[in-house]
Amino acid sequence: MLPQSRPAGSTLDTHKYGFRVNRVKTTIELPDELLIAAKKRAAELRQPFRKLVEDGLRQQLSDGRRIRRPNRKKFRWVVAKGGLPPGLDVSDRASLHEWLRKQP
Repeated sequence: MLPQSRPAGSTLDTHKYGFRVNRVKTTIELPDELLIAAKKRAAELRQPFRKLVEDGLRQQLSDGRRIRRPNRKKFRWVVAKGGLPPGLDVSDRASLHEWLRKQP
C-alpha cells in the first residue's frame, strides 16, 4: 500500500496504525560536565533527557514567552510518635512484605 499524501506544512505523518508526529534524531556534542548536570536535572524533574533538551530549545527559540510548567503537587509528611513496631525491618523488603501479610 502506498503512503497517503499529506497537506504541505503538515506536522503529522500517516502511519499504518494511525497518526504519529514526525521526529528527527540528531547527534549533538556536549561537554561532559554539562551532560552530567543536564541528566541529573532531568532525573530531578522526573522527565526524559530528551524532553529537557526539547523544552530548553523551545524556550530559547520562543519570543521571550516562558514555558509554563505544570504545578507540582505538594505532599505533607505524616509523622507519628513511637517509631516502628517491634519485628519490622524496613531495610529488608522480603521481611517487610511478610510482616505486612501477618497484620490483621
